[in-house]
Amino acid sequence: MLHESSVDSSGSRFAPLVVLELASDTKEEAIAWLLNRIRDRQQNGGAELLVEQLGPGIGVEEKENPNMFLVGASMQRLLCGAEDLGLFKECTDGSMRAFTFASKHNFKDFKGDGDGFLSMAECQYVIKHELDTLRAKEETNVPGYSHAKLYPGKSIIRRLLSKGILIQMFPLHENEELKRLSFSWYKKVKVSLQPLDDIRHYYGEGQALYFGFLEYFTFALVPMALIGVPYYLFDWEDYDKYVVFAVFNLIWCTVILELWKRRSASLAYYWGTLCRKKAFEEPRPGFHGVLGHNPVTGRAEPIYPTSKRHLRVYLVSLPFVLLCLYLSLYIMMIYFQMEGWALSIYDENPTFWTHILLFIPSIIYAVVIEAMNLIYRYAAEFLTEWENHRLESSYQNHLVLKVLVFNFFNCFASLFYIAFVMQDMELLRQSLATLLITSQILNQFMEAFLPYWLQRRRNKKMIRKIQKRRLYEEKELPLVEQVRLEADMSTYLGTFDDYLELFLLFGYVSLFSCVFPLAAVLVVLNNITEVYSDAFKMCRVFKRPFADPAANIGVWQLAFEAMSVIAVVTNCALIGMSPQVRYYFPESETQLILCTVAAEHVLLGFKFILTFLIQDVPKHIQDKLARLEFESLEALKKKRQLHGGKCWKPRSSVRLSSEEDRCACRY
Repeated sequence: MLHESSVDSSGSRFAPLVVLELASDTKEEAIAWLLNRIRDRQQNGGAELLVEQLGPGIGVEEKENPNMFLVGASMQRLLCGAEDLGLFKECTDGSMRAFTFASKHNFKDFKGDGDGFLSMAECQYVIKHELDTLRAKEETNVPGYSHAKLYPGKSIIRRLLSKGILIQMFPLHENEELKRLSFSWYKKVKVSLQPLDDIRHYYGEGQALYFGFLEYFTFALVPMALIGVPYYLFDWEDYDKYVVFAVFNLIWCTVILELWKRRSASLAYYWGTLCRKKAFEEPRPGFHGVLGHNPVTGRAEPIYPTSKRHLRVYLVSLPFVLLCLYLSLYIMMIYFQMEGWALSIYDENPTFWTHILLFIPSIIYAVVIEAMNLIYRYAAEFLTEWENHRLESSYQNHLVLKVLVFNFFNCFASLFYIAFVMQDMELLRQSLATLLITSQILNQFMEAFLPYWLQRRRNKKMIRKIQKRRLYEEKELPLVEQVRLEADMSTYLGTFDDYLELFLLFGYVSLFSCVFPLAAVLVVLNNITEVYSDAFKMCRVFKRPFADPAANIGVWQLAFEAMSVIAVVTNCALIGMSPQVRYYFPESETQLILCTVAAEHVLLGFKFILTFLIQDVPKHIQDKLARLEFESLEALKKKRQLHGGKCWKPRSSVRLSSEEDRCACRY
């Protein structure tokens, strides 16, 4: 835990895990009400957590937000919260089972009162869940804020966030553990696997699965890179030599995705998220509508007609996306005009400098593509927010769809045009290389170096202030300064952009690498630097994110599989265009097209057959899951037989401790 402990108003000492920052002008009655609800017992509708106000910082002459609060919990409260969430932990027999407070001593690594049994990421996730599920009772509004309406069952934290009363809620770093993770992760250059278990322990399963996929994708590219290097070194410029490479692409892009499913399932099982039940989704903080009744929960909540949302999607969002695609097409045609201009200058005066000029249009176009992707991303987020989706999953699915469609068209439209309309393989090779290299350089700059530079500028003033006023020499910052320093750090926005970058790189490799075999080599080098830059920004640039107990990479698995289907069609078309294949159809263009389409359908059929043959979950894990389900059913039968077929209830005569009593009463 953290190197300093705090004391709640009740006198209980606790390790601060989560920070709540309210607006500096928040009214006293609202603060007192919120703190009381956080501290109140669960039977009274509270979260039963420990909370303390953060003390003043060192720089007394500077204005600091006084409304920052440290939140923690007793170990028994965290264990009960872990049971509420259904966290899976390893038992003494090696199996993964849902944690229960009553059988806590049957779990591996549970010693004494359970200190150290839950990782800090799990503890912080428990506290976040308890705060998110803190609900209004009879209040009609937040005290002191008549415009911040409440109703029975409304999430208090979500209302405070939507009204700007609560500025942010974030988990704290643990300095010593972060140092150890940084050293084993990115501070020393080594040829070895990433410490995925340590990443999962510190950041949670969602982050660990991303880095696991990045590592897997990098190793999966190695065979393609090894095959591509001889093509480049021996200068096999004859296009028909790349037919074998295109065939390899067809098999490669299918097999690696199916094998990743198995790898992902194995990681998720041993991390306890594979068989964990999905939590019930609450409405998003920004969701609004007329107050109505939810038939599932029985609580009052905003209701927004689905028909209105569909009108917004199909009459506003869809035309806007189509308009953006048209704009992208228009800029692409300008790029081809620039290519023609550069080529005409080179033909008139073929010198070294005019040869360099041939690459300038592609570089400019690559920069424009990245700028358009960034601008469109903000527009897509605004539109998706305006569509007023009730659930976060629905919001994410619509956002991913908008962004993927535009990014795919914006990044690959010119390559498809060059390959199948202009049929200029030399220009295709040049454009692919330029787009790939330029996008990698820009992404590394935007993702790691620019945020780090901006963060250093923000932190310089505070660090100088601390160094000047510190009366004693320490290597570690005092807790107060650590909290205020982390509060000013940039917020990590999730793995969306990271997966999007990998999706585009996968597209460059699977679609057109047969005409530029070094594409896989460049992506491998990019991924190696990506591991270090992403690790660096997670540990040094951004606030620590809350854990995301993910069992897979979600909608991105479907996105990669869709790209693999497009890759089959594209590579079949490239094979059909090769002189080697055209040689067998000297007179009939139609017959060539029909044979290419037939081959493409056969390969797609083979791809889907391969998908069914390769099981998503390894057999030994399927057996363990089936065994767990069987034992659960047998235990339920025995319990019913023991109590005469009636549902078991704890007898009131049994005396339990206060914490154990509260845990038992919920089950």
